[in-house]
Amino acid sequence: MSAEASEREPALRTLVREAEISLLECKVCFEKFSHEKDRRPRNLTCGHVICLGCVTALVQPRTRTLECPFCRKAGKSSETSDCLPLLQFLELLGPVLRAPPSSEAGAARAPEDPAAKWVPGVLICSHSFGGWGTLINPTAMALCPRSERVVIVHDGRKRVKVFDSDGICVHQFGEKGEAAQEVRYPLGVTVTCDGHVVITDAGDRSVKVFDLSGQNKLVIGNRFSLPWGVQTTPQKEIMVSDAGAGSLHLLVVDFQKGELRRAERLLAHLCNPRALAVSPITGAIAVTEHRLAQGPCSASTRVKVFSAGLQLLGQVDTFGLSLFIPSKIEATAVTFDHQGNVIVADTTTQAIVCLGKPEEFPVLKPIITQGLSYPVALTYTEDNSLLVLDSGVHAVKVYKAGCSL
Repeated sequence: MSAEASEREPALRTLVREAEISLLECKVCFEKFSHEKDRRPRNLTCGHVICLGCVTALVQPRTRTLECPFCRKAGKSSETSDCLPLLQFLELLGPVLRAPPSSEAGAARAPEDPAAKWVPGVLICSHSFGGWGTLINPTAMALCPRSERVVIVHDGRKRVKVFDSDGICVHQFGEKGEAAQEVRYPLGVTVTCDGHVVITDAGDRSVKVFDLSGQNKLVIGNRFSLPWGVQTTPQKEIMVSDAGAGSLHLLVVDFQKGELRRAERLLAHLCNPRALAVSPITGAIAVTEHRLAQGPCSASTRVKVFSAGLQLLGQVDTFGLSLFIPSKIEATAVTFDHQGNVIVADTTTQAIVCLGKPEEFPVLKPIITQGLSYPVALTYTEDNSLLVLDSGVHAVKVYKAGCSL
């Protein structure tokens, strides 16, 4: 085998893996498409594709109509049809998908293999969980540092869902109208190291604190115009961005007693601040600003990073990013990786981008460029996996670093 062919093999394996995740699985049940009856890919009238089993499950028995779980367009079950390109693609990739992992040099191994070497900058989707019906238009996600449980807020009947590390929903709470647990319109969520869930609720403009069982501990109201992002600091304090007031706030809470000890406005004169992240390494604060369209000027976003002492370390706006990506940028989520790099989600290019460390801005490095629809939240696990909340498919996608021998 030539050296050039050997170099191409890892890239081809990555492409096949991306095809399996992005094209060859139903985004409702996350089962792989196949030629079997219930797993056959079917075209809906809007152009989205789901498996026949999900078509059958979504059809209204009396009217024989169904609503697309992604764009909500209504259609009839009789108007669905086999997705021939995907069926042909399955036939083409059949031998590759069925082939056992190769033991030859250059074959990909699972990231857990101690003999594997990390391939810098390569992130591969290992699995996903959630899906339409389990999550409905999710808006935010957080990871419990102690238990590794994933907490997601969404538009479902019970607004807060708690998943274990295997992606199984183990608890849910926050039903609208239920006085003790009510969550009306959640925009942000974080989890403290001792397992308290903190939610920004735009429905009544408050910050609400629960334990993981759903017991309400505290409601902080009458202080915010439109509370949006929320994060825990290394000092176990809470930061909240107020999109309506253009400000950033610090809350000191006694979680055991359910008392607000101190509230302080840290920054003012921000422009519609939304997504928020705090570096567990340095305490640096990253926030996204959203400038609304005014006259001939279109809407734009900007990422600002401040030191723990609130000194501006760096910022990147739409123009700065467009020097690298020739399209409009809309940063909807921000986080820090374990090296202190700023990572953002862009819904326009449907990509996850590393901006580098604040003092290096802008160092643009796309780390995920395929397989996403509308990413709205990001978080890293202890083992350096990146969780991406994709609201477009109502699911969490788990990305791990690619590796080879």
